[in-house]
Amino acid sequence: MNIEADARRLIQEALRVGVSDVHILPEKQTYVIYLRINGRLEQLRQESLEWGKRLISYFKFLANMDVGEKRKPQSGAAHLEIEGCNLEMRFSTITNVLLLESLVIRLIRQHKQIATRVQTYFPKDIEVLRRLVRRKSGLLLFSGPVGSGKTTTIYQLLRERMASDTMQVITMEDPVEIYEESFLQTEVNERAGITYDALIKASLRHHPDILMIGEIRDSQTARMVIRGALTGHLMIATIHAKNVRGVIARLQELGVSDEQLRQTLIGVVSQRLVPRFCVQCAGVCNKACTALAIEAKRYALLEILVGSALQQVVGQGQQVAAYQTLNEKLRKAWAYGYIDTATFEHFEVE
Repeated sequence: MNIEADARRLIQEALRVGVSDVHILPEKQTYVIYLRINGRLEQLRQESLEWGKRLISYFKFLANMDVGEKRKPQSGAAHLEIEGCNLEMRFSTITNVLLLESLVIRLIRQHKQIATRVQTYFPKDIEVLRRLVRRKSGLLLFSGPVGSGKTTTIYQLLRERMASDTMQVITMEDPVEIYEESFLQTEVNERAGITYDALIKASLRHHPDILMIGEIRDSQTARMVIRGALTGHLMIATIHAKNVRGVIARLQELGVSDEQLRQTLIGVVSQRLVPRFCVQCAGVCNKACTALAIEAKRYALLEILVGSALQQVVGQGQQVAAYQTLNEKLRKAWAYGYIDTATFEHFEVE
């Protein structure tokens, strides 16, 4: 049993079908391997308990995690170059009541190049975002689940902007997912004291035109993002929330006042990557089907809050504002035949 070769083959197989996560979960007699494809778990195969334990121990070793510690949850990361792709793997372990560890591997492809355009169901949405990115200052926020394509969308918008204007763009991420030579890219390292708010503070002294912040996680980062927008910079950031209204609620929770939001926010976007309907599969394109290329199996669906609708929502809670919600966009995509009924029901936001 060559567990190193088995581990590499598993990651290669996951990359070939465009997987975002690999789940290695224990049952009573076996380990079951699942792949998260298009946001859904699909069972790959079952392996023996001994094989699963050795595989998890190997990945823990690779990530400098404590191989001997089986009871406490652990997390770690490791880099791997495989099939021409510079890959970052994020690991998380949890032990069940049978004292068997489970492992989830998050796969982050660190691309040197990205597509020339963002694939969306409704291209007019991208035009709205292009206009926002041409603004001189303000705060543009993106939300959505992990793996929903937020970074890809942001990078494409920034590359298009730089193609027409000479400017300095500074990005700060954890980790850098897409390498772009024309940007000044920085990376968070909390162990070394390099946090988001510290990077933003330092970057503002560089007098950049645009700052891209990988994630607003805490009140300190939120304050620095607002400060950058108020001092004449275009700030683009991501933040975790269910929808565009949730983004505003999250900022308020982090101590940003309604007045600061009114002065800085120019747009809020909630993004999902939704599987396309495949004629050959008569529904969601499965991992073995080649009718659609991997990058074309899912398109972006965008809920966008801008202009007067944005101003109405800030500070006014549930008051109705004129914008298309994610559910309305999903219903429209379903009516046009872009997605099937099961996909609509799966991605519908409660």
